[in-house]
Amino acid sequence: MIRQLGHGDRVIVMSEVHSAVAQAFVPEIRNQALPALAAADERRFSQIVARNVDFIWRCLRRMGIPSVDVDDAVQQVFLVAAAKLSTIVAGSERAFLFATASRIAANSRRSVQRRHDAIDHLRQAEIWDSPTQEELSDQLRARLLLDRILSEMTAELREVFVLFELEELAVAEVAELLAIPIGTVGSRLRRAREEFHERARRLKSVGMHWRGR
Repeated sequence: MIRQLGHGDRVIVMSEVHSAVAQAFVPEIRNQALPALAAADERRFSQIVARNVDFIWRCLRRMGIPSVDVDDAVQQVFLVAAAKLSTIVAGSERAFLFATASRIAANSRRSVQRRHDAIDHLRQAEIWDSPTQEELSDQLRARLLLDRILSEMTAELREVFVLFELEELAVAEVAELLAIPIGTVGSRLRRAREEFHERARRLKSVGMHWRGR
């Protein structure tokens, strides 16, 4: 997927997982949460899950959660939402979910970093062992490249980049979700783009010699 950026700039980003992947375990989320909810809240919670589960899945993945742990992280987000449903103001559900996902992602990154690094190192050793220029454009390599760049960004830059570039939200929507001024979104986005391009250029330039951090 290629999104047109300001000033003629373009950033190449990967196609995200189809919503069916995330929607597949919606019943499991509901089964875990609904027993703790009042009957009047069950319908609202079910709607929140159905409307946001694929969005939260993608955001967690792009915030550094390994693919093997994303499903568990998604369930944690919605179980928190179920527990605090009565405090979530109508219309701010997605903002609440995203803030919760950000906290869970931060905690998860700390707890799984060693395992993630080990797996990532093995993948790179296999995938980047004498790649050609054509192979560098392969979807798998591009996805690994994107994941690596995002993992090295600060949380504030990564969140803006994920929401604007990957989720294709408008600047105003990003500002609302993150509860920050539109001007702050713009400045963070500019810094995130610059960092994205610089890291992508550097990683591609080392090519076959790259073995991770």
